[in-house]
Amino acid sequence: MRTRITELLNIKYPIIQGGMAWVAEHHLAAAVSNAGGLGLIGAASAPAEAVREEIRMCKALTQKPFGINVMLLNPNADEVARVIVEEGIRVVTTGAGNPAKYMEMWKAADVKVIPVVASVAMAKLMERAGAAAVVAEGTESGGHIGTTATMALVPQVADAVSIPVIAAGGIGDGRGLAAAFMLGAEAVQMGTRFVAAAESIAHDSFKQQIIRAKDIDSVVTGLSTGHPVRSLRNRMTREYLRLEKEGADFMELENLTLGSLRRAVMDGDVVNGTLMAGQIAGMIKEVQTCREIIQEITEQAGRLLQGNGMEA
Repeated sequence: MRTRITELLNIKYPIIQGGMAWVAEHHLAAAVSNAGGLGLIGAASAPAEAVREEIRMCKALTQKPFGINVMLLNPNADEVARVIVEEGIRVVTTGAGNPAKYMEMWKAADVKVIPVVASVAMAKLMERAGAAAVVAEGTESGGHIGTTATMALVPQVADAVSIPVIAAGGIGDGRGLAAAFMLGAEAVQMGTRFVAAAESIAHDSFKQQIIRAKDIDSVVTGLSTGHPVRSLRNRMTREYLRLEKEGADFMELENLTLGSLRRAVMDGDVVNGTLMAGQIAGMIKEVQTCREIIQEITEQAGRLLQGNGMEA
């Protein structure tokens, strides 16, 4: 499955692991990279030296390429951006903002910058800024989301830019990978499927909630604040939606979720934690290794694409 993305990133398969806060650490990133995809360490709001330590621990586990996801709202983003250069990282994905202020430094160090976008306008802006590719992320994804569905967003982005497009949101198996290719993407990014991977440090209770999830079990909170988040329904989401309906202010809603993602991932609090997961959660039926996940997806996609007369 050679595409411009596999060539650009020097990976075997066109599959990228999402940079999920608390989940995307060195064990998972190394496992995905060793299986032929591109693993990512999620810098989230971590201090720069913690990111440096994660990078070095990942290097000890894999000789394959891996990258860093930088949340640009992180108050430590300036320091993290420099650590990426100092540690010789070659791939960065970005979210929650515009990475323009770091582009000159990263490009001078041969860092390939791949912003996550939720609109055609942002994709065009990132191409003009010098991005190597973009991740077009649909509203089906877990965590912070945009408003346009993947099937509508990806082809419009692919038509609007000349750089490669990576599809994200609502992709969990080989059918999703094959569909992404049909829509004009040259790789996929997946988060929820890898949360439930054997190598993921997410608490087993969190993984089991994903495995038990049905198609209707993800909900979106935060629409009233302008920062919508998709997660699995539980007591916390019900209370959040009730408060939103009653017109609660931003700080009251923030206090309800403060630290809730860490509690879900690290402590297994599936009642009051934030179980960030996408709409494909209902497709996941078991815990598998990253190698098994990637092999299953690529083999299924290969059969489908060859059946349609496409080279895979």
